[in-house]
Amino acid sequence: MIDAAVKALSQMLSPPMRSILYRSIGLSLVLITVLAIGLQRALSWLATAGEGWAEAMLGPGSHGALEVLTWIISIAAGFGVVFGGIMLMPAITSLIASLFVDDVADLVEREHYPAERPGVALPFGIAIAEGLKAAGLTILVYLIALPFVFLAGAGFVIFFIATAWLLGREYFELAAMRFRPPAEAKAMRRDNAVTVFTAGLIIAAFVTIPIVNLATPLFGMAFMVHLHKRLSGPRPELIEPSPERRLRSL
Repeated sequence: MIDAAVKALSQMLSPPMRSILYRSIGLSLVLITVLAIGLQRALSWLATAGEGWAEAMLGPGSHGALEVLTWIISIAAGFGVVFGGIMLMPAITSLIASLFVDDVADLVEREHYPAERPGVALPFGIAIAEGLKAAGLTILVYLIALPFVFLAGAGFVIFFIATAWLLGREYFELAAMRFRPPAEAKAMRRDNAVTVFTAGLIIAAFVTIPIVNLATPLFGMAFMVHLHKRLSGPRPELIEPSPERRLRSL
């Protein structure tokens, strides 16, 4: 597994992968910016509306105190936007991965498994549907885990474990579905749940590194291509005969 992670990291900066890396980072930044602006506007509107409602209820004498409270809430909201962006990064990378899954997998397979039959590109609709489902599930799990953040740091451990499970699940299934029907890919992931979760821990550690985590779709996908190949076991029927073997067979 460590060897697979090292191979994925070493290939990320190779010339063929850079174009995908730049597009992935650009799209991630756009999505994060749009979400952050939308969240900030929504929180600002709620703070302003809340101040007006509270002043109407408490009277004009409360105007100064409410302005101070609104200012404090606005600062807290700003930190909340940053925190929310960090927490939503796994969901964003899941969606981005669905767009570049085949580009990354093709490069990995051509460089490291040139003698084996290449995978079949996922239909665009299936890839997007899987990415949206993974992103939605990520947000749901995070909303459930959010209250635990206030329990002496236990929430951050829960977030990390949830991230490992979610990202391991997403990237492995995307890699497996290039060679298997979706139902079979999901069954394979369940049969190897411990291994996939352990690999997810490595991806979760990667996604916690600021700036670097923008490249998570490339690392996660490349990593899981290697892992799927290893879990698939020897598949002699996919190996092209060597020149020597072809000569002996003549």
